[in-house]
Amino acid sequence: MTDVKIERHGRVLEITLDRPKANAIDAATSKALGAAFQSLQDDAHLSVGIITGGGPRFFSAGWDLKAAAEGEAPDADQGVGGFAGLTEYWDLTKPVIAAVNGLALGGGFELALAADMIVAADHAEFALTEASLGIIADSGGVIRLPRRLPRAIAMEMMMTARRASAQELARWGLVNQVVPGAELMEAARALAQRVAACAPLSLQAIKEVDRACEDASEREAFRRMREEALPIYQSVYASQDAAEGMAALAEKRAPDWKGR
Repeated sequence: MTDVKIERHGRVLEITLDRPKANAIDAATSKALGAAFQSLQDDAHLSVGIITGGGPRFFSAGWDLKAAAEGEAPDADQGVGGFAGLTEYWDLTKPVIAAVNGLALGGGFELALAADMIVAADHAEFALTEASLGIIADSGGVIRLPRRLPRAIAMEMMMTARRASAQELARWGLVNQVVPGAELMEAARALAQRVAACAPLSLQAIKEVDRACEDASEREAFRRMREEALPIYQSVYASQDAAEGMAALAEKRAPDWKGR
């Protein structure tokens, strides 16, 4: 039985990490997750992905410490996308929603942080626990969390390893939506369908521009967007989908996106 399961629902690819008991991630699982995200990227008929965990208790406990104890090095080859298949997948142009069904600890939280949106069950908790183990959250946590939360809150979480509830992180704007656990996938799928209803090239261009400009001042971000080689953004206005979107608006009908 595979530890990573994929299901396709129209333009949405659902990816489930299912490694009882804690959905921990070793190098082989990272490679399997990376392959799943690669399939999302490569399939022109897919617009958005959902990543979730199997079972009600853990989204993911992060790095598989049992594998580490058995000799798997922290710098082992994780495959495309780095740890968890997503934390360093810089070329992924399609949006990903994390449906956090339970505890997201250490690398599990880093996986959720690498997604573009987070929907969480009301019992979910998040923590970067690495400092309590004598290591550091270097699969994106130490970089991304201070950019997503007020710096003092992020530093407190990283330097005390404390857990934060889904409700707290929603108040800080890190989590998009908190729902009862039984409604998690319904909510994540509804969000994914709203995303998938928009033009595929537009979605990819948004992600491309955001990634290219995330460290820039407002003026510099405009310069990069207008002047640097951002091929998806540069193709949007001349695309068939742009013409289709305008026509559909004028004709008061749903657009028929082609992704080109």
